[in-house]
Amino acid sequence: MIPAQSLTPKDIVVELNKFIIGQADAKRSVAIALRNRWRRRQVPDPLREEIAPKNIIMIGPTGVGKTEIARRLAGLAQSPFIKVEASKFTEVGYVGRDVESMVRDLVEIAINMVKEEEKERLQGVAEANAEERILDVLLPPVAAKPAATMDAFHAYPGANADDVLPAVSENGKEMDSTREKFRDMLRSGKLDDREVELDLDESRSMPMVEIMTSSGMEDMQSSIQDAFSKIFPKKKKKRKVKIPDALKGLTAEEMERLIDMDSVTSEALKRTEESGIIFLDEIDKVASRSSGGHGPEVSREGVQRDLLPIVEGSTVTTKYGMVKTDHILFIASGAFHLCKPSDLIPELQGRFPIRVELTPLGKEEFVRILTEPESALVKQYTAMMATENVELVFEPDAIDELAAIAVEVNERTEEIGARRLHTVMERVLDELSFDASERGEERFVVTAEYVKKQLQDVVENRDLSRFIL
Repeated sequence: MIPAQSLTPKDIVVELNKFIIGQADAKRSVAIALRNRWRRRQVPDPLREEIAPKNIIMIGPTGVGKTEIARRLAGLAQSPFIKVEASKFTEVGYVGRDVESMVRDLVEIAINMVKEEEKERLQGVAEANAEERILDVLLPPVAAKPAATMDAFHAYPGANADDVLPAVSENGKEMDSTREKFRDMLRSGKLDDREVELDLDESRSMPMVEIMTSSGMEDMQSSIQDAFSKIFPKKKKKRKVKIPDALKGLTAEEMERLIDMDSVTSEALKRTEESGIIFLDEIDKVASRSSGGHGPEVSREGVQRDLLPIVEGSTVTTKYGMVKTDHILFIASGAFHLCKPSDLIPELQGRFPIRVELTPLGKEEFVRILTEPESALVKQYTAMMATENVELVFEPDAIDELAAIAVEVNERTEEIGARRLHTVMERVLDELSFDASERGEERFVVTAEYVKKQLQDVVENRDLSRFIL
């Protein structure tokens, strides 16, 4: 992967094109927004603090790539990323879920991200330390202590230091040689069947504490769990395990010892504030569709007003410290079938200056989705059938027919975009998937006629297609 700091907008679009078909305008907008974050970090203070992120609203029907664009963008930026449903904040009625919880969840993701990077960096050191501990068990080291020298003097009356020390030195060399032989055997796997007895951390489940709290108190449960883990520290337990399992356990212990959680936390908070991305899906579900103040409209507008300070920039308290949301990038998306972006409250609209409309996908895009991306559906099914020794081949006409049927069903029933391809593919390959394990080695070719045969009855019967496709 290209380093995040060197990605230009054109590079970002090229990378997104590997996974997402079409939607050039949306890709262009998010590429500029991502590059602007890098540009802001190059600007000297105090002007840097004044540059606000240009949040984005993506408008388009389901299944056209809104979520995928945001998810792949976060992967390219190597940034903490979280996807939240805006409608979650209305599920419990007028109160809803605490909107600050999405920032806390983002911090948790950043902590795990930085911790994984530290583990990768320290993997070699932890494995080396674990290997030394295993060798200590297999061949306990014998130190040349002064007491040993004194014993030699008593054993050989009249001996001087020069007579005794060489013997000790030779003994040490012999131990080192034996230890290296054991190390070679350990690395070559010759000791894998041998069992050793070790003191390993006992995996104890902490008392589960569930707290039914009002808004703003959702972080209390994890805090109490942490408190319990400190009150009841891990105990050591003698266990007899095979050497490969012992190495894994000791490597994990060494890793926990080597990682500096203070620096991890500090870096994670910084990364959250400077490069965090929050994807607010279904934002249209909290837009008011009328001017009345009754029923769910009150709840929807209340959620918008709760979201507003987070998007504008505020300080959120987490168990790891305070997090400022001023420079977190917010990407919102919604179908906006029954309402418009202008139905959001004006203050929230102003915080999403970039609006991009994603277009519905047609047959040509479906054909490309089936074949071009690195994780295309055709490649997925071909790889899965290969595990059963079945060579699955799709003829170009068959792929055209699959795309045409997916478009037709979308037009007749509900428009669910590229997700329709999953249901169509499953239906076409239903028989093969069921029988593949009994077919043995063979080549199975999917033709346009086969696709029509599998789907003809379902597509022609509109009521049936509503249920099956």
